[in-house]
This record gives sequence, structure tokens and C-alpha cells, in this order.
Amino acid sequence: MNIEKDYIKLIFGLKLKQARTNKNLSLFGLAKITDLSKSYLNEIEKGKKYPKTDKIILLAEKLEVSYDNMVSLKLDNNLAPIGEILKSGILKEIPLEIFGIQENDLIDIIANAPAKVNAFISTIIEIAQHYNLTRESFFLASLRSYQEAHNNYFEDLEQKVLDFSKAFYVNIDSKISIEELTAILIEEYGYTIQELVFSEQEQLGDLRSIFVPKSKTLLLSLDIDEPQKAFILAKEIAYNFLEITERLYTFSWIKFDNFDQVLNNFYASYFAGALLIPRQKLIDELNLFLAKTDPKPQEMIALMSGFNVSPESFYQRLTNILPKDFQLKNLFFLRLSHQIGADTYQIKKELHITNQQEPHANEMNEHYCRRWVSIRTIEESLKQKKNHFFDAQISSYENSKNEYLVFSSATPDPFKVDCIRSISVGILITPAVKKKFKFMESNSIKKQVVGVTCETCAVKNCLERVSPPIQLEQKTRNENTDLIVQQYMAKFS
Repeated sequence: MNIEKDYIKLIFGLKLKQARTNKNLSLFGLAKITDLSKSYLNEIEKGKKYPKTDKIILLAEKLEVSYDNMVSLKLDNNLAPIGEILKSGILKEIPLEIFGIQENDLIDIIANAPAKVNAFISTIIEIAQHYNLTRESFFLASLRSYQEAHNNYFEDLEQKVLDFSKAFYVNIDSKISIEELTAILIEEYGYTIQELVFSEQEQLGDLRSIFVPKSKTLLLSLDIDEPQKAFILAKEIAYNFLEITERLYTFSWIKFDNFDQVLNNFYASYFAGALLIPRQKLIDELNLFLAKTDPKPQEMIALMSGFNVSPESFYQRLTNILPKDFQLKNLFFLRLSHQIGADTYQIKKELHITNQQEPHANEMNEHYCRRWVSIRTIEESLKQKKNHFFDAQISSYENSKNEYLVFSSATPDPFKVDCIRSISVGILITPAVKKKFKFMESNSIKKQVVGVTCETCAVKNCLERVSPPIQLEQKTRNENTDLIVQQYMAKFS
């Protein structure tokens, strides 16, 4: 979208429509007093055409507004937020076409109902300010919506991995070595790879890699383990094989300059995950695991260890494969972070397929249910001093009665000192799920009644509760009050 050019046309159209409606004139009426066609005026108001100077003078005269006011880009207060969001360029940064939005659709929506669009934009801005949403948060939320709309499965990227393996004669049925990934980057793409102690610079403590485009040098932190290194190398291969130029140069990311970088970072990460965890191999391994009637935690850890990836990459890959190849259409992915010694747990990343599932991020500083296996694995990891603690649980939500089979792994956070994080995938339990998971009928998996947050939870006599159910109690009071009000209205009608 050419925002600069369209911005000028759209602002003029909005001002013309506002001036016309202030005079209580229809388009037909304005056409009659100006001798301009109704269709021409309609296209001006929709931001599709910009009139010549003589036409602007004529319109200003008939509508009794000044010429300077008509051509000014300044909007009245009631329309100012529309101008701000158009001028900001935020629409230019988001590739609207991936959401099925065309340029003309957007202009028509704004032009046809400016007051309602203005109210909507003002609401979004107010919510963003209230929850301290950053530009990056907005971009990441847009990406998450894009992933969820596609059930987080992208056939074209899966095919690209197969094309790559064929072109480079890489056997993806066996674990790809660091040496092979390194050789491809150096010999095919002309990389120079150096390992440094990033931790010597305090500001670089959270980084694992830096790519220097001018010299095609990849700087790797000596603190990373083999799975992290494999992922970084595979991601660099993705950037090159997919011919991505608009990209990020650090891992983890520091900032996003535009939405293309967010989207391309996801594409490269998806490719890397699909390369290190080939689709067919994972399907075969999962089928063997699901056929077990009483699997042990170490068996799931062994399954993950069969791939040269971190637990997070493995769980992310599950969100690609389970909906597509196992027809498990309702699941969630959560990453929780915990500072050792603190009493708080934060959701840092989430994904929901196909609908918004029960456990989800809460921006009201409420306390997530301490009965979640996502939290218990963190606690047990610290208690048992294990670098990778795995557990599973059937979580039965008190409020909705929905049940989820949840797998969770807790490991030290590779990006933050004295932090533990857990990665979890939860699958909504249905009769079809019970047939796929043979061990669902056994008593080996703990079943736990849970809530979302303590403040909204109806579980009675919960020993793990860290806050009273104040939000639930308020909701109940409002419902009871409304019931009595309805009785009085019926009585005195």
C-alpha cells in the first residue's frame, strides 16, 4: 500500500464527507449544486480520487468552508486518531494481504464509517496504553494470529525442507550433525563462523549469536549447547535457501524494525525446526510412543533426545504436526518463565489451535493456577535439581469441565540467569483423542482439577491457592443482583 499517496486522498475524502454531512447534504444534493457527477464525488470521499484545484475551490465554496481547510491534512479532533494511525505507517509495516485484507477494502471501511473506525482505533490505543503493549507486542500478536489461522502448519515450508535435503544431499532421516550444517554455511554460502565469549560483555549476556551481513560472519556464543547451535546454524541456512533478505541479525532478537522481519524470522525458525525434526520421522516416533499403554517420563525425554533440538523446539514442532497429521485440532502451547526465589510465573509465549483454549495469558497480574503441570515441572526441576524434568497430567478445568492432556518439560532458561522455564503442549481430550492415546485409560497419568487463575477459580478448599477468587466472587455478585433486578422488572411490568 502506498500509504503517503493514499493518506492524502483519504484525508481529503474524509474532510469532504464531513463537510457535506455537516450541511445535511446527500451525495445527490452535492452533485446537483456543484454540477459534478455523484459517482465522481463518491470516489473522492472513498479516497480513490483527488480533485484538481478548480474542483476543490468549487467544493469549498458550495460547502462554505475555506480552501485552506479543505486541503489541510489536519483533521478535527473527532477524526484525529484515524489520521495518526494512517500517518504513523503502521499499516505499511504489516503485510495486510496475508490476512486477506486488500487496500481498497481498508479505505472503504474507513471512508464509509469514519466515526465508528475512529472509536475502534481509540479503543485499541487505550487498551494498548493500559496494558503497556509495545510495537513488538503488536507485531507478535499479529504473527500469532497468522499462525493460528493456518493451524501453524505451512506446506510450502515443509516442501522447501525436502527440496533442500535433495539439493544438498542431506539425509534428514538421521540426526543432522553440527559439522554438516557448518560445512553448508561455509562452503555453499560463504560464511565465516567464529565463537566468542559473549558473557564477557554484560550487555551481550542474553545473546546467542550475531550475524554480520557485510562480511557474512556468524558470531556464536561459547555458552550455547549443541541443540542451540544446531538451531542457529539451521536458521541461517533457512535465511539463505529461502532467499530472505529482510531479517534479524541477532538471536535472541533485540527489536523488530518492521513486520516483515517478524514474519521472516518465523519462516526461518519454522524451516529450521522442520529440518532438525523431519515431519515423517517425528510422525513415526510419535506413533510408537502413542501405542504404549504405560509410557514412562524418561521415554518421552528419550524421544526428544533423538533429535538435536531443545525441548522448546520439539514442543513447537508438535504444534505443526499434531493438528495436521494426527487430526488433533484443539491444542495449546505455553512457555512459562520463573525467576528462582520469586513467587511469580509469567507466560512468555502462547499459541492456540483451533480455538482459544483454557489456559491463556492474563494481563491483570492475576496468579496462574499452581496446579498446572507447567508450574509443577518447574517446582520439581528445582527440587530434584534436574536439567530436564518432564511430566504429564490430565487437567480438568473446574469452570468449563473441559479436560486436557498436558505434556510439560522444565529446563534452565538459556537466555536468563537464575531463571527456569517450562514448555507445555496441551490437547483437548475428546473420544477421538482417547482412541489415539492408548495410555489414557491407565492410571499412570495424574488427573488434577485446575483453574486458569486463582482470582477466577471456583475450586473449593484448594491448598495450592495463592489468592482468593475475587474476580469470580464479583461476577457471582453481579449475576445475583441482575437476577433480583429481573424479578422486580417482571413484578412491576
